[in-house]
Amino acid sequence: MEFLYFIIIGAVAGWLAGRIMKGGGFGLLLNIVLGIIGGAVGGWLFGILGLSSDGSLIGSLITSVVGAIAVLFIAGLFKK
Repeated sequence: MEFLYFIIIGAVAGWLAGRIMKGGGFGLLLNIVLGIIGGAVGGWLFGILGLSSDGSLIGSLITSVVGAIAVLFIAGLFKK
């Protein structure tokens, strides 16, 4: 069940990151996939910074959106 939760949060985060990164998106499906990857990246980034989400839905979503934005930004560098 945790894996499904991780996928859903990552998908929503990818969609939100695509909306935030105006012009930096890759389309809905790829943004969702990058959002799922971004969820893991966000957790890693927050860990390095000494931050952590409290495990709540909002905390997990914020962490995932930050990671998805980072992944979309880096992927955008390779897009050109």
